[in-house]
Amino acid sequence: MMGVQTAPERLFYDFCLDDHVGDDHLLRQIDRFLDLSDLRPTLRPFYSTIGRPSIDPDLMIRMLIVGYCFAIRSERRLCEEVHLNLAYRWFCGLGLDGKVPDHSTFSLNRNGRFRDSGLFRHVFESVVRRCMAEGLVGGEGFAVDASLIAADANKQRSIPGHEWRVDDIAADAGQAVKDYLATLDDAAFGAASDVVAKFISPADPAAQWTGALRGPAFFAYADNYLADTDHAVIVDVEASRAIRQAEVGAARTMIERTEQCFGLKPKRLAGDSAYGAAPMLAWLVKQKNIAPHIPVFDRSKRNDGTLSRADFNWDGQGDVYVCPRGNILKTTGKVHDGRTRLYLASKADCDPCPLKQNCCPNTPSRKIPRDVDEDARDVARALRDTPAFARSRNERKKVEMLFAHLKRILKMGRLRLRGPYGAQDEFLLAATVQNLRKLAKLRPKLPPTLQPA
Repeated sequence: MMGVQTAPERLFYDFCLDDHVGDDHLLRQIDRFLDLSDLRPTLRPFYSTIGRPSIDPDLMIRMLIVGYCFAIRSERRLCEEVHLNLAYRWFCGLGLDGKVPDHSTFSLNRNGRFRDSGLFRHVFESVVRRCMAEGLVGGEGFAVDASLIAADANKQRSIPGHEWRVDDIAADAGQAVKDYLATLDDAAFGAASDVVAKFISPADPAAQWTGALRGPAFFAYADNYLADTDHAVIVDVEASRAIRQAEVGAARTMIERTEQCFGLKPKRLAGDSAYGAAPMLAWLVKQKNIAPHIPVFDRSKRNDGTLSRADFNWDGQGDVYVCPRGNILKTTGKVHDGRTRLYLASKADCDPCPLKQNCCPNTPSRKIPRDVDEDARDVARALRDTPAFARSRNERKKVEMLFAHLKRILKMGRLRLRGPYGAQDEFLLAATVQNLRKLAKLRPKLPPTLQPA
């Protein structure tokens, strides 16, 4: 006989919310590592001492972590899910009858006291410290990389870059435009490059029009990660424009901030060729004493069959280049464009040389430009064929996997918030959740029978 489900008619229920959240639930695993005890002291100066009590900031941070952990991108939908889901209620400390705040509360606090106090970075750094305490951060080797995240900007409503005027911005512009104006002198945004983008979005002017992924161009921000290579823990994160100069500047910012905040200074740094320009390599080698396991960004190789700079021997003691025929190329010492010295051969040596047509067929004598920091690039070249470099090259893939996890699992292929600060808030929260999930995976709670005595 077919059964029929009927709701039991009971007036009172004995219900314990904690019993309905399993020991293996992700939120229970994460909750062991999330310490928000210093949240209120950090925020206290940003709250009034009178008036009615506000929404508990601990509740809002926990709700945001739930949203990023389970790819709930809309805060309106997040409030609905927390209202209905027992595990979400348990993690947020709401119980069965706790009231879920309105979705508008998040934007008000995010654009106000949360941003003013640097709360999201404070929470991120507290999780990094917990990762260090759990032995997941070695501090010997770091890897740096950046990934493009699409901005919430529409190409159809953009304007050509040469038509954009900062002076034309209205006084009542939106929050994203105000954030753009506030970061015009920031090395990660306005000051990264003076090149005007092809298109600019009036709704989010800081978003970069880019076609870097070799597909259709789009507006994007760069999400920059600095990760420890032991267990791929993200030790710092920074938002920047989606251009190479900004990403390199963000890498330097993250390395310095990690050293100041956590006392971590790596012995080696792995990265792709975008970080292999001479100024960055010189900064790593000469100022930070960090071995650059980075391919050198070098355009000196010629493709027309003539001799390249690599075909000439460099004599560091004599400060000269020696050509394949043994002739000397000297420099006057003058620095051109603030970066380059020219080494010139004698016309008397080049005219009778049998290699002239393969060396300098269109000039009277051969010239070789050398960057003032070429010695730092030589250090990186010397490391390229070492076993340590090969190991770092493989370890750098862990950062790429973090970005794959960010986009596929956390569904963060496109930003929901606008402006530089909105992008930074999203990147910080997402990186916080990734580190918490890493803790839950690598330091799981053992069953009572397996607990150490």
